[in-house]
Amino acid sequence: MRLFEILLVLSCLALLLDLLFIKRSAQKTGVILSIGSSVIFAVQLFVEGYRWQLLVVYILTALFILIVLFSHSRKMVNLKIGKLLKYSLSSIIIILLIVSTSLSIYLPVFHLPKPDGPEKVGTQTFHFKDQNRDEVLTEDQSDKRELMVQIWYPTENKNNNKREALFPKDKEMFKKYIQTYSNSLSLPDFVFDYWKYSRTNSYENVEILPSTSPYPLVLLSHGMGSSKVLHASQAENLASHGFIVVTIDHTYSTFATIFPDGRVTDYKTKMTTIDDRRKIGNIWTQDVEFVINQIEKLNSGVIESQFKGKIDLNNIGVMGHSFGGATAFNTTYLDHRIKAGINMDGSLYEVENRDVINKPFMFIRSGSFKDWLVDFKKDKNPDNEITKQLSDELHIIKNVIEHGGNAIYVEGTQHFNFTDLQFYSELIKLTGITGDINGKRGSSIVNQYVLDFFNKQLKGTGVNLIQGPNDMYPEVKFIKPEDL
Repeated sequence: MRLFEILLVLSCLALLLDLLFIKRSAQKTGVILSIGSSVIFAVQLFVEGYRWQLLVVYILTALFILIVLFSHSRKMVNLKIGKLLKYSLSSIIIILLIVSTSLSIYLPVFHLPKPDGPEKVGTQTFHFKDQNRDEVLTEDQSDKRELMVQIWYPTENKNNNKREALFPKDKEMFKKYIQTYSNSLSLPDFVFDYWKYSRTNSYENVEILPSTSPYPLVLLSHGMGSSKVLHASQAENLASHGFIVVTIDHTYSTFATIFPDGRVTDYKTKMTTIDDRRKIGNIWTQDVEFVINQIEKLNSGVIESQFKGKIDLNNIGVMGHSFGGATAFNTTYLDHRIKAGINMDGSLYEVENRDVINKPFMFIRSGSFKDWLVDFKKDKNPDNEITKQLSDELHIIKNVIEHGGNAIYVEGTQHFNFTDLQFYSELIKLTGITGDINGKRGSSIVNQYVLDFFNKQLKGTGVNLIQGPNDMYPEVKFIKPEDL
């Protein structure tokens, strides 16, 4: 909870105690409590901002202020109620306060954890349209493939800009954005309204930090049905360590993608078969390749921007989560411009002719990987198409390890511990999509291993963590070829 939210709850309790236990003759106490509570109430509403989780606290605080003031007035009729009714009402009120406070705690106004690099982080959003590709995920045959990408980069932030909101600042665009979430989850819009208060650690449209050499580039793809917004903290952390990071929204495969003209696209992707996965995977692979083409234009000045000459196109990495992780593997294999890649808990959609990858690659799997592997080996059916797909994938991971790559899993994590979703609410753990590990701890571990890998492969530095087990991170287990 935020500071004045806590103070508001405490002042509400203090007012209740005043009504229950302080005699009417103690007028000064009641007046001071009422004035103090009124100030806290006003500051919370107008500075921190209203949110629905505290609605009961708002109503009770306003009601108690009025009652306390009137109860200490000489003109107030001395109403007496029985002790049973008095304490019954008090118990109900306390229960309501506990419920409201609990909602505020478990559905918090969250902010992204601060990156641990030495540099501040700037961010800028671009809209790219591929005139050479038809959009196959819509019914309009004239549609061309459009993408929204966000670039994160080191900055000095000379103008002392305020930290950027995580979600769209424009009220109408924010409303459209949360409507796509609420419609998908069959919840009313107001449930997600408090997201407007969440902040990143980045500053929008600020100047890039001058450097004697260009910055290595990392492209980052989200998982199927999620969004680039779920990987903002990973992008920030890399940027704070001297990388330029490009997060991509794969249109029609996200919860919501907002375009500059106000359009908000939702999820329209169908994947019921292995062939469907390959078809969509091909689209995502082309998305990444197209974005690299656009970054080349930014760097050369064909597209006017502050990034001209600032990007090291000889050191390009890709990474992704889930389906985006599979895309990272596929593009690393296919695109000669990509030097290294990371797959965060993504099952591959293309395994044919991918046996030997001659570039550095790292697989990071969730904590359930070890148990899954045991069950898979015990129950696998060689005649099943899915089993064959998974067997081929394990063979690829084995080859990656044998050719100098890395494969690890992080105990205590589940699939969505590789995203920022773990910061949204502790209640998410109850769904099983995040593990028992503390969200900030899980995020920090993944960030450190991602950073160490890209430091080595794109900068020629680092190599402290990916060499083998480290006492600082006992949750990280290295997968050996014989394990597969």
